[in-house]
Amino acid sequence: MRLDRPPARSDAWRMGPSLAHRVRVEAHAVWLAVRDPRTPWPARIVGLLVAAYALSPLDLIPDFIPVLGLVDDMVLIPAGIWLFERLIPRGRMAEHRAAAEAASERPVSIPGVLIVVAVWALAAWLVWGWIATWWD
Repeated sequence: MRLDRPPARSDAWRMGPSLAHRVRVEAHAVWLAVRDPRTPWPARIVGLLVAAYALSPLDLIPDFIPVLGLVDDMVLIPAGIWLFERLIPRGRMAEHRAAAEAASERPVSIPGVLIVVAVWALAAWLVWGWIATWWD
């Protein structure tokens, strides 16, 4: 590979998935494992906490704080997944990881995206109209 040009898509694809993709797949796998009836209750509690923290917009340290805001996500989520894996039977997490990876490769529904965008646009228009009426 030449160093004077950016990598082509095929070259970048060989580097592996991004960290954001891995965290999303791992959080989904934990969620699937929590819903599995074969998962013991202590593991379910830890898994719920990990999945809720990974998917929640709220953090212990807000993300706008330089460096520390992202470090807590980079430490707490992998540590929680590690603990969760230790609490479930060996090999069970691999089964749920495969299901989560397969779900991440499904195509995105364009009509679904358009509906969500339309709902948000309608909500913004209504709020704007309410503020403009109130302001006058």
